Amino acid sequence: MKPFMQEFIVGFILVMVLVIFTIGGLSNMHDAQELVAGLILLATLIVFTLGKSPVFRVDRAGMSIIGASLMTAFGILSLEEAVQAIDAKTIVVLFSLMVVVSNLKLAGFFTYIGKVVFTHIHTGKTLLLAVIFMSGILSSIVINDIVCLLFTPVVIMICLKVKVNPIPYLLAVAMASNIGSACTFIGNPQNVLIGSLSQVPAGEYFLSAAPISFLGLIMLYLAISFKYKNDLSVSFEYKSDNNSIIHKYLLSKTIIVLALVIVFYLVGFDLSLTASFGAAFLLINARIKPERVYEDIDFNLLIMFIGLFIIIAGVEKSGLLDLINSFLPPEYMKEIPLFSVMAIVLSNIVSNVPAVLLLRYYIPVDEQILWQALALLSTIAGNLTVFGSIANLIVIEIAKKQGIKVTSNQYLKIGFPLTILLSIISIIWFEFIN
Repeated sequence: MKPFMQEFIVGFILVMVLVIFTIGGLSNMHDAQELVAGLILLATLIVFTLGKSPVFRVDRAGMSIIGASLMTAFGILSLEEAVQAIDAKTIVVLFSLMVVVSNLKLAGFFTYIGKVVFTHIHTGKTLLLAVIFMSGILSSIVINDIVCLLFTPVVIMICLKVKVNPIPYLLAVAMASNIGSACTFIGNPQNVLIGSLSQVPAGEYFLSAAPISFLGLIMLYLAISFKYKNDLSVSFEYKSDNNSIIHKYLLSKTIIVLALVIVFYLVGFDLSLTASFGAAFLLINARIKPERVYEDIDFNLLIMFIGLFIIIAGVEKSGLLDLINSFLPPEYMKEIPLFSVMAIVLSNIVSNVPAVLLLRYYIPVDEQILWQALALLSTIAGNLTVFGSIANLIVIEIAKKQGIKVTSNQYLKIGFPLTILLSIISIIWFEFIN
C-alpha cells in the first residue's frame, strides 16, 4: 500500500473515532476514556521502545506531540489541564543546561580537555581509565546525552590517531556517562525531572548516590580491562594538534557560570532559577552569535518531555492508572527491592523518562528513599542493553558515521553483568541507609 493511502486511512479512522466519541456513541464515557488513553499510551511506548514508528516516519518527539494532541482532541484533558500538566521547571532546567553546554562546546572545552589530559597518557589502560572518569565526571555536571554527543568524536579522533581499537573506549564513554550521571540531579533528563518532582535535597542525593557511581566506574574499568586486555596492552605517543581554537574568555566565563549554578543549587536555591539566570547571562555575549548557541539545543528532547507530561496526565485523569495499580498495588511498590526491579525493567522496556513518569505515582512526595532509588536505578538501568539509554545510541551512531561498528553483543557482554551486579549492590545500599 502506498504511503499516502496509509496516512489517509489512519487519519480517516481517527476522525471517525473522534466523531463517535464526541457524540456519545460509546455507552460508558469513563470506560471509553480509559480505552483511548490506554491506546495512546501503548502507541507511545511502542515508539519509545523501538525509537521510531514501525509504519510511519515518526520518532519519539513526534509521537509525544501526536499523543498529547489526541489526549486533548478526545476530551480526556482540556487545553488548560494539558498546559498545567507540563512541569515548566523541568523544561527550563533542561533548556538552560543546554545553553551552558553549547557555550562550552563553542569555547572548545572538550578539545581543551583532550589537549590537557590525553597528551600525558601513553598506555591503553591509562587511556581507558581517563576516558571512563572524564566521561563519568562530566556527565555528573552536565546532561550525559550531550557529553556523549561532544566527547565521543574526541575519543574516536584520539583512538584513530594513536592506532588503537576504539571499541573498548566507546563502550567506556557510553556506560561511564550513564553511571556518572546517576549521582546528581543534573546529570541526565530523568534525574532533572526527579529533582523537580521530589523534595530530596541535591546534596543529600549526591551523598547517597556518589559511592555507587564511583564503585560503578571502577567496576566498569575492571570489566573492560578484563574483556579487552589484549587491545589495551599497547603503548603510544599522543600529540595534540596546535591548530585547535580555544576561546579562553568564553571558556572561563562558562565554567565560572556552571560552577556558580551548581553551588547555588547545592546550598538550596531553586535549580530552575539558578540555571536560567546562568543561561541568560551567557546569552549576553558580544562575540558569539546566538544562532550558534541555539544550533546545539536539543529541541527534540524538550518537545518529547512536554508531550510525555501531557500523555501521562491524560492516563492519570482517565482512570487507567487505577487499573494499572490493581496489577502493581502501591503498598507492595513501597518495598525498595520490588520498586527497584520495576524501575530497571520499565527503563529498558519503555526508556527511562517514561518509566519515571509512570512510577512517580507510586511515590509519596515525602518518601525520599524511593525517589533516590528511582533516580539511581533508572539511570544505571541504561547500561543493561544498548537500547536502555539514548546516550548509548548517540555513541553508536557517531561511531557508525566514522566507519566503526559497535554491536549489541559487544555492549551486552559488558553492560548486562555490570548492571545486574551494580543494581544488586544499589538495592542493598538503599536498604542499608533507609
